[in-house]
Formats: sequence, C-alpha cells, structure tokens
Amino acid sequence: MAEEPENLVLQLLRRIDGRLDRVETKVDTLTNRVNSVEDQVAGLRRDFVRVEHRIDALDTRVERIERRLDLVDA
Repeated sequence: MAEEPENLVLQLLRRIDGRLDRVETKVDTLTNRVNSVEDQVAGLRRDFVRVEHRIDALDTRVERIERRLDLVDA
C-alpha cells in the first residue's frame, strides 16, 4: 500500500516536469522572437535617422538654391 501513493506522486511529478519542459521551450522561443523584434526596431531607428539626415541636407540645399535664385523674401 505504501507503494501506490509514492507512484502517484512520481507520476504527478513527471507530468509537472513534462509541462515545465514545454513552458521552458515556449519561453525560449518567445525570448528569441522578442530579441528579433528588438533588432528589427533598432534597424528601423537607424534607417529613420539616416532618412532624417538626408532630408535635412536636401532642405539646406533647397534653401541655398532659393536664395541664389532670389525666390525667397528677405
């Protein structure tokens, strides 16, 4: 009789261990996916900064062209 409760406890522990393994796998997968999203967001930020700098440079050039052609009010 003492063996039956022990086996039941072992069975429950094995089921819990199996579920914990699945949870760990899912957490690892989600961690990898979040890291990937973070990398992509960082790349988008770099691209945005690059575009901003190019627009600033174009704005400066357009202002200079407008002044040379006397297209702006002084």
